[in-house]
Amino acid sequence: MERSGVSRRALGALALGSAAMGLSGCEGGHETDLKPRSRQFPKDFVWGVATAAFQTEGSQAVDGRGPSVWDLFEKVPGHVKDKSDATVATDSYRRFQEDVDLIAGAGLSAYRFSISWSRVMPTGGRTVNAAGLDHYSKLVDALLAKGISPYATLFHWDLPQGLQDKGGWANRDTALRFADYAHAVVDKLGDRLKNYIILNEAAVHAVFGHVLGEHAPGLKDINLLGKVVHHMNLGQGLAMRALRAAQGDLQVGTTMALQPCRPAGGLFWNRLAADGLDALWNKAWLDPLFKGTYPKDMDDLLKGVIQDGDLKTVRQPVDFLGVNYYAPAYVRLDLSSPSKIAPANPPRGAELDAFGRHIDPSGLFETLDRVRREYGAPRMMVTENGCSDPFGSGPAILDDQFRITYLRRHLEAVLAAREAGCDVRGYFEWTLIDNFEWDLGYTSKFGLVAMDRKTGVRTPKASYSWFKALAGNGLLPA
Repeated sequence: MERSGVSRRALGALALGSAAMGLSGCEGGHETDLKPRSRQFPKDFVWGVATAAFQTEGSQAVDGRGPSVWDLFEKVPGHVKDKSDATVATDSYRRFQEDVDLIAGAGLSAYRFSISWSRVMPTGGRTVNAAGLDHYSKLVDALLAKGISPYATLFHWDLPQGLQDKGGWANRDTALRFADYAHAVVDKLGDRLKNYIILNEAAVHAVFGHVLGEHAPGLKDINLLGKVVHHMNLGQGLAMRALRAAQGDLQVGTTMALQPCRPAGGLFWNRLAADGLDALWNKAWLDPLFKGTYPKDMDDLLKGVIQDGDLKTVRQPVDFLGVNYYAPAYVRLDLSSPSKIAPANPPRGAELDAFGRHIDPSGLFETLDRVRREYGAPRMMVTENGCSDPFGSGPAILDDQFRITYLRRHLEAVLAAREAGCDVRGYFEWTLIDNFEWDLGYTSKFGLVAMDRKTGVRTPKASYSWFKALAGNGLLPA
């Protein structure tokens, strides 16, 4: 398959190739549904939407912002499917008040956004750009004025290019600079910004950015993987310490792209491959955080990387774990591959989303319940879940009943997980407005709101009204 068949959400392709790309919507047979006993969410359940700075802000050269790895990556021919870029995106740097009004108009209680590291520290060094922080200060104030709780992600893949020039996450020093950045953010915003998500989907950034070359920084060197994984975990621990040292009343968590890893055809020899993928994709992030260890499968990759005291730093208490879920991964044993792992197709007849991934709400239940059983039952939030229109350059589908069906079915899985004892406190739909979807450009549309790229006009879809009603009374329609 061509490179564009894989994206940051085509997780079934993880290690070693592209996922099959389908052109369906998000609706089909419902063989993987769960039926909770109750359809009522608690009154204090957090309802929100999630976004990322690079995908929405635009204004890349405004107010002292420095370049990020994605600024360079998007300009290389062939890297973005529709040859577009994020120089405007949804123009949310300038139009953030309109975004806030849309969130408030939907009656949502929370907004998950990310802070651009290179706006705050343009080269990644210790010099702080006051103008960049002022923007986020205004955004936080605008949210609080509408009664919306801000949840800020500190790193959503847009590493300052100045740090990448020095080795990026493969360089241990980047973990130290990340702690400096966290301190700068909390020093300016900590009196009002109380909810912090440290890393977004570190597994995606590590693998797609450093092994497959599908994402920025566009590297294809498996020898970097152990360093990148550990230094991101280390940076997370250092950042958590910096935040808590500066302010005692914060809610600090992190967000992981978790997925069941399933052997193709249920065959026992493919279980070896599935276990290998699980170690890299799930356990290499969960185990250090909650247990202070790495899975044995990571030993060779991490040889000579971990220093004394690192695992104590990495293992930090979290107030919540963010879970991003889209689909399970199917893998098979491939003896011709250096890793012995290869992607496999979903089961025959499975309903597929626009990425060719299995639409399986039971996988969300499986993921949440696994965290409960194996990692001490932490408080959790679903920090991303959603589906795209079929890929294409045309206008968004405004009567998006397929999205409503998708969200309803996955929220049934959340209710079922809560009934099984999972402490799930919130759900953030991905995303607010159709935005720049990384290597897919604008061909993928996940928003509750459409945007005319020529005029910037935002138009709520049917799913926006549906989500508003749900957030209003917490009762999931049948």
